[in-house]
Amino acid sequence: MTLDSTPNAVGIIPGRSGKALVFVSTLDDLGPVAEFQRKAGRPPYRDGGKVIGPGTNTSLTTAGMLVAAEALVKSGIRPEHDLVFAAVAQEETGLVGMKALYQQWKPRAVGFVDVLGDGHGISYGAITIHWWKIIAQGPAGHSLQGGLPNVNQGIGRAVDRILALPQPARYKDRRTVINVSILQSGEVYNHKPDRGWFSLDLRSMDAPVVAEMEKDVRTVLEQVTKETTITFDMQPFQLTPGGQIPGATDSLLVSAAAAISEHLGYKPNLSNTGSSNLNVPIGGGTLAVGVSGNRGGARGEAGEWADIPALMNTARHVVLLAATVGGS
Repeated sequence: MTLDSTPNAVGIIPGRSGKALVFVSTLDDLGPVAEFQRKAGRPPYRDGGKVIGPGTNTSLTTAGMLVAAEALVKSGIRPEHDLVFAAVAQEETGLVGMKALYQQWKPRAVGFVDVLGDGHGISYGAITIHWWKIIAQGPAGHSLQGGLPNVNQGIGRAVDRILALPQPARYKDRRTVINVSILQSGEVYNHKPDRGWFSLDLRSMDAPVVAEMEKDVRTVLEQVTKETTITFDMQPFQLTPGGQIPGATDSLLVSAAAAISEHLGYKPNLSNTGSSNLNVPIGGGTLAVGVSGNRGGARGEAGEWADIPALMNTARHVVLLAATVGGS
């Protein structure tokens, strides 16, 4: 096993082909979990078919992946492709670990498997999600001498026009969204601020649609600047790649994942709108699948718990997918 600076923890069962099938789980978790862990006063504990404690729900995926890797090693399997098992960090803060892992394994990967649960859901495409912070600047002044132009005038005009862009209606079938949720400027009633900003959330199943919206947003900002003299700086906050892989549903990886779910006793929900570590390889043009489903309950809450039968089915899914796609 290796541990890099991200930190990602990676183990490999070597194959013969020079190619690799890469399984991925998430190490980090939602923000409140660490505080709940400190307040719990005890480590996670087992109660019947559950493991109870903050952080156990997400950790189930890593535990399931490790159980699967152990079973494969003990079986003496000699796979066709390298079987890579990676617990990656910083998924919740920009997919940092996955981006580093993808760059390392992209040239050799036959596919990536994002281990998210027991297989009730199978994702083979990903939504592109781009978050921007748009900073507006203009002249400051007291209310008595302030007047126009006003930073808030520019922000208001820009937001109104951005939300009226046509892509969400034009590409509704691709789950295209434009959203502005944060607007901030000024601190007192009787001053005109010289700076403010607003958030922008752009998303679509198709990455080119997001690029089209970004181009139109920049055009809107340029127009508002000409009208008001308020200037805008469009800064990326978090850019999550995504897209669709042609022929994904006919691939061995996706068809095998779905068949394994049915073998385990449930018909999976197939989706091309994933949003997780799998976004990175799909955005880079590499086949990937997300195996999601039941893990437990109360994620991100003080009473969080993991379901042990779901953990074992997650492990079974990984074992069978490794044997089927990795080659035995």
